[in-house]
Amino acid sequence: MKLSVVIPAYNEEESLPETLRSLYETLVKHNIDHEICVTNDNSKDRTEQVLQDLQKEIPTLVYFTNKGPNGFGYAIRYGLERFSGDCVAVMMADMSDSPDDLVKYYNTMIEQDVDAVFGSRFIKGGAVYDYPKVKLLINRVSNFVIKMLTGIKTNDTTNAFKLYKRETIEGVKPFMSAHFNLTVELPLKAFVRGYSYTVVPNSWQNRKYGKSNLKIKEMGSRYLFILLYCMIEKSFSRGDYMKK
Repeated sequence: MKLSVVIPAYNEEESLPETLRSLYETLVKHNIDHEICVTNDNSKDRTEQVLQDLQKEIPTLVYFTNKGPNGFGYAIRYGLERFSGDCVAVMMADMSDSPDDLVKYYNTMIEQDVDAVFGSRFIKGGAVYDYPKVKLLINRVSNFVIKMLTGIKTNDTTNAFKLYKRETIEGVKPFMSAHFNLTVELPLKAFVRGYSYTVVPNSWQNRKYGKSNLKIKEMGSRYLFILLYCMIEKSFSRGDYMKK
């Protein structure tokens, strides 16, 4: 089963070399057939040049440049329309997600034959390092609300780092989110539409370089929109979008 890894990148010239080299080395070590797909989201720094240079040493690296519309969600969607694998993971460019955890996701998907693997940083075996306290509090409250309102069996729905089979990605289209709320749209739609999933622990560490593009004040209403949409679909769509 070929694994694709979609990585959105906006002004990540400092983070990408370490992230991509570590990811490639780990996947090769475990003999996983793969491709690494980076979406350069119209970066203003040397991100594209860095990707061109890294292609010379990482043969499985492909990159796309999204000229617009731009944004975190658009960048991921750009990659999700172009990957070639049988399954696809969404990972961050800033080394916050562990390549070893991705191997665990991949093996779990094969062993349990599930449609998706969701990571949780807040179950036994999970861990977070240098997580900003205010963001951590908002994260915990938000995920508790999502779990209570939808019934999804994970306490970390907002965690972007997840793995989906190609059929699952096709089944949750059309995509609606333009920003970070895509990280909630994908798993909630998969859950509401009847795709199977399992939850495994993963770790997270704060970025070494640059700064996060997540703007908490701007995202609240967007997360709420996706949450309400999925709840309405679950309650009133009469199964029209369920997994066939």
